[in-house]
Amino acid sequence: MKLHELKPVAGSRKAQKRVGRGTGSGLGKTAGKGHKGQNARTGGGVKPGFEGGQMPLYRRLPKRGFTNIFAKQIVEVNVERLNIFENGTEVTEALLKKTGIVSKILDGVKILGNGELTKSLTVKATKFSKSAQEKIEAAGGKVEVI
Repeated sequence: MKLHELKPVAGSRKAQKRVGRGTGSGLGKTAGKGHKGQNARTGGGVKPGFEGGQMPLYRRLPKRGFTNIFAKQIVEVNVERLNIFENGTEVTEALLKKTGIVSKILDGVKILGNGELTKSLTVKATKFSKSAQEKIEAAGGKVEVI
């Protein structure tokens, strides 16, 4: 197969509707909008969720809870994930992102104490759990809160 031989599968491409191009086209005269009414008018139609004046579904259903707009989005990393680094490495948020342990840092990183740490590291993060801090220090490392 060559580049000039490529063509779409039969039936996968649909011809565009050409409205208002004469009665023979099937979409002439009123251009498929019917006679009069709200949807026949320029700028006509209803907004999404409008149910003809009936109380819309999104207003009929009860609301629960609330979203704290001031909440910090902190990424969690377990201590066992830090074993990939060499002894004496200074582990920062930027390094965690670079190595792929964390994909997106929003408001900071919290180190949690799940698993075992065998390397002596200097870890710099936004927050630490007590067990994570103990495990890092027990392995001969240092903890620094940014």
